[in-house]
Amino acid sequence: MASAAVQDPVEAFEAQRRRLGAVAYRLLGSVADAEDVLQEAWLRWQAADRTRVEDVRAYLTTVVTRLAYDLLGSARVRRESYHGEWLPEPLVADADHADSPDERAELGESVSLALLAVMEQLTPAERVAFVLHDLFSVGFPEVAVVLDRTPGATRQLASRARRKVRDGGHRGAVDPAEHRRAVRAFTAAAAGGDVRGLLAVLAPDVVWHADGGGVVSAAARPVLGAEKVARLVSGLVARLVSGRTGPATGTAAGVAVEAVVAPARVNGEPGLVWYSAPGRIGGVIAFTVANGRITRVDAVVNPEKLTHLV
Repeated sequence: MASAAVQDPVEAFEAQRRRLGAVAYRLLGSVADAEDVLQEAWLRWQAADRTRVEDVRAYLTTVVTRLAYDLLGSARVRRESYHGEWLPEPLVADADHADSPDERAELGESVSLALLAVMEQLTPAERVAFVLHDLFSVGFPEVAVVLDRTPGATRQLASRARRKVRDGGHRGAVDPAEHRRAVRAFTAAAAGGDVRGLLAVLAPDVVWHADGGGVVSAAARPVLGAEKVARLVSGLVARLVSGRTGPATGTAAGVAVEAVVAPARVNGEPGLVWYSAPGRIGGVIAFTVANGRITRVDAVVNPEKLTHLV
């Protein structure tokens, strides 16, 4: 017998929408693709025989995951021909926002831009097993139903996915206060044109990744090493400030940069947003931090990946 909630299909679907969107986003790394999956899932939900549905959440999660699984193959082909580096579309919230326990339970574990980028190395099946089990605590028997495999096979998929994620350089989340301190130190040094300050907060092997999509200027390949990244940041700040107030020097540069750069939570972690014009986001910057220093920077400046933030 169907649950009572299924008697109202709109209410039943809307009750699961945020969680379903979170699953789809973590599987695809694209807000736009996730929204397309939700729209198709809604159409299928309308057409389904809901009298046979006993667990609405499990049923809709299966529908969304299978749709995303099918889309992952074609998405990978598109990304192979992408101009420069491909980075996920960022999620941005106010800097002081913190997910409540209920939100974490509903939306699953937060996933950084860096983790989403590393997850591009996974096969579609590995990604499904990793996301559902490790991020949403879905049991392997349920994951097996989604992938039409045995629980043992899905367990192996998740294990391979974790190994690839570790080999890809992803580290576990650090203390939020430590993360914030590193981002603040980076911001202050960049705003003041303080190269030494940048070198102090950047790990020696830091990597800068940027996604301009061929639409705006951005490094087409990763920039490796603290000195190169520091020079890159200094050059970007100088151009940013000169475009607004003239040559960037000392305190004047800091004031100008602070007027267009704001702290934010990027995919649940401390990051930055800069504005190309009042009210118009020109880029989102996420940071990976380890041992108090920044090990990776992800800068998304492709305007097509920022439209959902406007």
